[in-house]
Amino acid sequence: MLLSKVLGVIVLARNGDRYSYYQDPFSYAGANTETTALGEVESHALGAQLRSLYFDSRSPSYIEGIRSDLVDNNEVKVRVKAGVEGTVVFDSAVALLQGLFPPSPNNKIVLANETTVVAPLGGYQYVPLETVEPGNDRSLESWTDCPAFAKHVKEFYNSEDFKKKAQQAQPFFKAVKDYVFGRPTTLENAWNIYDFINSQLTHNRTYAHRLPPTFVEQARGWADYHEAGIFSSKEINDIGNIAGRTILHTVLSSLERISFNGDPLQFMLVQTTYQPFISLFHQTGVVQDSPQFGGIPDFNSALAIELRRGSPPDVRDFLRFRFKNGTSGNWEDVHVFGHHADIPLTEFIYRAENAAITSNQQWKQVCSGRAISTFGIPALGFDSEDKAQTAFTCAFLAVGLFALFTVAKLVKRARAKAREARLKLEGDEVSQVVIDYGSIQRPASKSWYHAAPPSPVATAAAVTAAEEGVVDERTYASYFPAHPRWFL
Repeated sequence: MLLSKVLGVIVLARNGDRYSYYQDPFSYAGANTETTALGEVESHALGAQLRSLYFDSRSPSYIEGIRSDLVDNNEVKVRVKAGVEGTVVFDSAVALLQGLFPPSPNNKIVLANETTVVAPLGGYQYVPLETVEPGNDRSLESWTDCPAFAKHVKEFYNSEDFKKKAQQAQPFFKAVKDYVFGRPTTLENAWNIYDFINSQLTHNRTYAHRLPPTFVEQARGWADYHEAGIFSSKEINDIGNIAGRTILHTVLSSLERISFNGDPLQFMLVQTTYQPFISLFHQTGVVQDSPQFGGIPDFNSALAIELRRGSPPDVRDFLRFRFKNGTSGNWEDVHVFGHHADIPLTEFIYRAENAAITSNQQWKQVCSGRAISTFGIPALGFDSEDKAQTAFTCAFLAVGLFALFTVAKLVKRARAKAREARLKLEGDEVSQVVIDYGSIQRPASKSWYHAAPPSPVATAAAVTAAEEGVVDERTYASYFPAHPRWFL
């Protein structure tokens, strides 16, 4: 589709060069590392390329209507992975944005006294970044602290194919042992072996002269096999593709915003590490036509997803995927889901949305390894460990409920005894009568007795009766004519 205009772009970019970095081959927990000046230069160069490609009105891929001289924070959004390799990824994002939005003399302000002030460093542009912490948002680092993914890793190591590859790799790992300085030379540790050799080959002149030919290529081949097996699965929504499944939500939600005319977003940058690239290329079938992209992408690689609108008569929205492998690579079109051209936006959403993990709650459910029913309740059918834990929990709850029930009965019984003790006191009980307190007065017309006006004789008789302790209702009523009886 040559005659199409670009409405917006989503760019997934890998971090630039850094020093050697170790990650656990089972849990993928990582050690500390730092970016290098080379990495910052690489990221800056990528930013400059993206600027010439999408922010230059003379480019055929220019994003229609986007502001190019100064950054518009409503049109541009940046998300940065802040988990493992977090400092390197953040530094790479800052350097990329420096190339994407270089200093401009237009970044200035005129004060009330007519003084013109230009931003520091010749008009440096400060672009806001959203750091994505794994503790709050799992969209950019979903594979750590995930039991189901850890189980997937172990199953891959125990597979027959992996054992066969391990036998084939033994000669290389035996030969490279003297060049990795005590690091485990096994296929499980292939990524760390390659990363160390590649880092030393780049930064250590002595090491570069002594490393035998083809060693880095062999290390890269085994690392590619290792990481492709870890971060991919046959099915689009399997646990091995979890790195791609979580980032798919960012991609789909951004496409929805860009395609909506009322939303100003036109450019989304996601700065991340290598894992989502592997998953996405396997999920979408890119590796079927381009198997060279099935392994680890080089430092500073980028995947651009362009949202394009066709020319009449076909004015549908389409997606074009373009990949650049490393700083020295060229932009190449890659095709998803078996298409050999741009794919309609609606079809891509239809085929990808069911695999996307859209929330931390869904991520927890996926990582627990339990099926979820239609109503969001874990489905039945737990393993033996789950059954034991569930039985223990039920027993504990039952004991707790029984204890609460018993305590409640004892408290109720104690209160009843205390009330009875207050009502039945030994000896004469003397109570102060409070008239008209808390009672309901019967209407006078329905009283069982209407008192006549008091007479002196009746009054004297009532007094005498009261002194003798004999008082009937009639006498009582005649003695207290103003206070008819209350029915409590």
